[in-house]
Amino acid sequence: QVQLVESGGGLVQAGGSLRLSCAGFGRTFSAFGMGWFRQAPWEEREFVAATSRNAGTTYYADSVKGRFTISRDNAKNTVYLQMNSLKPEDTAVYYCAATRDYPPSIAPLLYEYWGQGTQVTVSS
Repeated sequence: QVQLVESGGGLVQAGGSLRLSCAGFGRTFSAFGMGWFRQAPWEEREFVAATSRNAGTTYYADSVKGRFTISRDNAKNTVYLQMNSLKPEDTAVYYCAATRDYPPSIAPLLYEYWGQGTQVTVSS
């Protein structure tokens, strides 16, 4: 069992930045690929970014490429999502998730453990 707890969400103006954190508790954090997903009201949950177990490989949705950066610190059991140049369309609840798949998938169904989510709101 892995428990994931996100933090760092909030309200920011367009063009601003936020850094989300996701702390993992329980089984060996470094054994899991980690992903960030987001879900806006009335929308399906969508892939944002993922990192492999040792952070050697990262993946991004086209909509965030060049603006968001995923990273992880296995010594702290934490994965981060640095979000720059935020846009109103980035507004959503952001979730971190853990998967045993390698490379980590972009499909939410392949992630076993999920955090509770953190709200990000970008005002125009």
